[in-house]
Amino acid sequence: MKVVSMAILFLFALFAVSSALDMSIIGYDATHMTSGDSSSTNWRTDDEVNAMYESWLVKHGKTYNALGEKDRRFQIFKDNLKFIDEHNSGDHSYKVGLNKFADLTNEEYRKTYTGIKTIDAKKKVSKAKSDRYAASPADDLPESIDWRAKGAVSQVKDQGSCGSCWAFSTTGSVEGINQIVTGDLISISEQELVDCDTSYNEGCNGGLMDYAFQFIIKNGGIDTEEDYPYTGRDGKCDTYRKNAKVVSIDGYEDVPVNDESALKKAVSNQPVSVAIEAGGRDFQFYTSGVFTGKCGTALDHGVLAVGYGTQDGKDYWIVKNSWGAEWGESGYLKMERNIADKTGLCGIAMEPSYPIKTGQNPPNPGPSPPSPVTPETVCDEYSTCPEGTTCCCIYEYYGYCFAWGCCPLEGATCCEDHYSCCPHDYPICDVCRGTCSKSKNSPLETMAIKRILATPTKAKRSIA
Repeated sequence: MKVVSMAILFLFALFAVSSALDMSIIGYDATHMTSGDSSSTNWRTDDEVNAMYESWLVKHGKTYNALGEKDRRFQIFKDNLKFIDEHNSGDHSYKVGLNKFADLTNEEYRKTYTGIKTIDAKKKVSKAKSDRYAASPADDLPESIDWRAKGAVSQVKDQGSCGSCWAFSTTGSVEGINQIVTGDLISISEQELVDCDTSYNEGCNGGLMDYAFQFIIKNGGIDTEEDYPYTGRDGKCDTYRKNAKVVSIDGYEDVPVNDESALKKAVSNQPVSVAIEAGGRDFQFYTSGVFTGKCGTALDHGVLAVGYGTQDGKDYWIVKNSWGAEWGESGYLKMERNIADKTGLCGIAMEPSYPIKTGQNPPNPGPSPPSPVTPETVCDEYSTCPEGTTCCCIYEYYGYCFAWGCCPLEGATCCEDHYSCCPHDYPICDVCRGTCSKSKNSPLETMAIKRILATPTKAKRSIA
């Protein structure tokens, strides 16, 4: 009888264990990890991690074509998941989780999604020192402020795999002061800055907000996002849209450096452009809470301070990022405020700056006029494409092209489907998925572009 009882108890124990293991393994669930020991045999099973990986691939539309690339990315995903589990098992004021960066190494993430350049003293335009927001004992500032609630912050945007964070930080602060002064929240063009602000800034290769303010002032204004939309890649400056000066500013100033009290005073009056060090894994996978992670002062990312407050006794900044609404808290993060280091967490108090606006915008210029007639790209003696495009053969027979198409990009790669093309900086075509990759083994990709038919030369001449 004892043997039977022991057998029943043993079978019951096995059933309990198997039931405990039969849990959903599709989403991130920190309870599957054993008390912070991600290296132990009690960490997530390979089947569980693989199921999470497959679910993540579907959610983010990821596929890999290079031989062995999916497995290689799985190992990166697994390592990142271990990091996330270890963090979330500890006592922290913020959480990290699986986001669109989960298949990237930290080096790949830093190289692609940050883009602040250091200030070149030879290029920096001198400004009169301003004490507009210098901290004073007499200051009576609100305990908290959120410019989103006041209608001075546009929707969260996504810079994509282009190092244009500096442009998004700039437009955010200009949009803010424009709404405060005029009452109108107008989303303005990051692409105009990427394409046209090239004296000191370098488009997708990085830039600085102060240089961008200088460009807007010198140009007399900047166009709207709707009229000059974002493409996520370096392009040729559209001079007609550059001259559509919808929103203007009168100047810009720097907040007194290394002073969070001065930064608080500035943010209590308007959204402020700030530079931070955002290259750490904590920042890469941030999802919620007050961020207190490890970071230094090697400023590499431009963001926008849109408010401040206190949560559970911890002061924080409200920071708008440009990595889409799925990152962080719907595209935002809370960063710890009033730390012992005068530079602020991640150097947020080192280089804050803001635009100045005192009057109304220029008269509404209306829609941009059509672009002027420009020299063409010659495909052969019978066909041409517009300037700034690439000739791509649509129908080829025995090495001779009978019909040409035009890819609306300079130096583009013509894909083998004779239908699509890829930007020069994303030259690897995936005709099955309709995407373009930076390199054979790179997870960084953009959508392929459809060609348009070339213009027959003789037909044009007959019309003329």
